Amino acid sequence: MLSAVNKVLFRLLPGAILLLTATIALHPAGLRSAVAPLLPSFPLTVLGGGILLAWRFNRSRLVLSLAVLLLTDRALLAWAPASGAGGEVGRAIFGVLTVLVPLDLAALAWLPERGLLARPGRAALVGLGVEIVLLILLCQPLFLPLTGWLDVSQVPGLGALPQPALIVFALAFLMVAWRAVRQGTALEGGAVWTVVATFLAFSAGGGGLDSTVYLATGGLILVLSLIETWHGMAYDDELTGLPARRALNEALARLSGTYTVAMVDVDHFKRFNDVHGHDVGDQILRMVGARLAAVGGGGRAFRYGGEEFAVLFPGKTVDQAREYLELLRRTIEGAPFTLRSMARPRVRPEPPPAGGPRERLAVTVSIGVAAAGAGAVRPDDVVQAADAALYRAKESGRNQVRT
Repeated sequence: MLSAVNKVLFRLLPGAILLLTATIALHPAGLRSAVAPLLPSFPLTVLGGGILLAWRFNRSRLVLSLAVLLLTDRALLAWAPASGAGGEVGRAIFGVLTVLVPLDLAALAWLPERGLLARPGRAALVGLGVEIVLLILLCQPLFLPLTGWLDVSQVPGLGALPQPALIVFALAFLMVAWRAVRQGTALEGGAVWTVVATFLAFSAGGGGLDSTVYLATGGLILVLSLIETWHGMAYDDELTGLPARRALNEALARLSGTYTVAMVDVDHFKRFNDVHGHDVGDQILRMVGARLAAVGGGGRAFRYGGEEFAVLFPGKTVDQAREYLELLRRTIEGAPFTLRSMARPRVRPEPPPAGGPRERLAVTVSIGVAAAGAGAVRPDDVVQAADAALYRAKESGRNQVRT
């Protein structure tokens, strides 16, 4: 759980910086006057462009979240804010939005990502359409009394937000934050700051410079989270968490001079899959990946493909890298790998139950090593040389390091 929280905190950092920057820009008079000319284009560019971008990559949750922010901004600009000259209609619209928008953002954070035309996406679109109709009806004098329960006293120090909205925002924040802790992805972390940005927008009263900047910043956080997600999909291996082969190729292209490449392969991996199933194979790959991620000597591990990994040692010769690879091999060989039972409880019991033998698997790796010297050597040639050394290690009995 602690590692998940640390991962979430790291994901939250970019959004925190963006939101802090927006807050700073709105307070000094000089910066505020400089931001004002951007008011018409900033939300339309960020939110409208983000919707098109998310639509292009079939991210239904992001499309709908950005649409909610854009429609909220337009509604607040069309009707006067609660504290302005909008009168009873303005107060009604503002009050309803302070409840609907955080609920929308929280619900969309938990929406299954199956596309806009799938059943969850269609249901969300219908719900959004119902909300738009509701807002239009509230503009009619006949229905204004229905919003009277929202027109309650405000809490000192929290701007224009009525008391019911504070409760809804608190619940929405907890829902989104819990989702972020469980998933630990960039998009979930961005959703947390989007709820905060929306809270600040409504606290400012709505319909002015502050609310527009905060809503657009919330959308910008989501768009940047999507870009970070794309980067992770292209450069990171989802199963092990290690950088993927594309990242290795780019890292090799940036190197010159002396460096060492080690190719690491799990011994008898096909047998593990055939006897115990692919779930056990995935557990083994995750375990090996975790050990590789902790390799010393300045080495950087990558998932090369299948059961094969690569470790890159910039600036080191084969002899310098070999001691770290031998330690890595012994660490994996000595690491206990207990086969998980299908009936294993989700929460570890305290104390663990007695009796019943638990099957342990012996996991080992073979490692091939090659280095690039001072001459002009192509990275592909070094990788192929390390791969050839790996095959020699396997042919010589496995569980060893060969050059």
